[in-house]
Amino acid sequence: MTNSGDKISRCYSQEDVQQILQLAIARQVDDDKEFSHEVLLEIAAELDISPESLNLAEADWATKQGEIQHRQAFNLHRQRRFKKRAGNFAIVNTFLLSMDLLTGGGINWALYILLFWGLFVGLDGWNTFQMKGEEYEAAFQRWYRKNQLKRSVDNIVSKFIKFTSR
Repeated sequence: MTNSGDKISRCYSQEDVQQILQLAIARQVDDDKEFSHEVLLEIAAELDISPESLNLAEADWATKQGEIQHRQAFNLHRQRRFKKRAGNFAIVNTFLLSMDLLTGGGINWALYILLFWGLFVGLDGWNTFQMKGEEYEAAFQRWYRKNQLKRSVDNIVSKFIKFTSR
């Protein structure tokens, strides 16, 4: 047994400290409560984090949040595109199956179209909901560059219109 006067030395790695503090903050704070920048500075000062390090960390966080938003927009764009393609597939193949059923007394040729086209819709669905890997990253980069270019052109056009309307 240890005496009550003995102190137990506890040592934590930086990652452990981060996880413990994150859990403690999550338990203490209401979901609706937000911290001001001043409170963030005070917390950093108590943890001996320099204001420069805090500013760099905040900038990194803002960059990551922006990328997360872009990826969410990209994923939403892909899902909408897939829903449109799946809807087109369903409408066209329903029409073809109905036409084949009404004209031939059964389903013959339309089944081949349904299966062949269904293969491509299935592959498209697989690619749409696969959100990891090199193909996903390449598709995201293409989409991001395309959107950046579109924003730049829109910006130039709007400036030109403002300039000419004076």
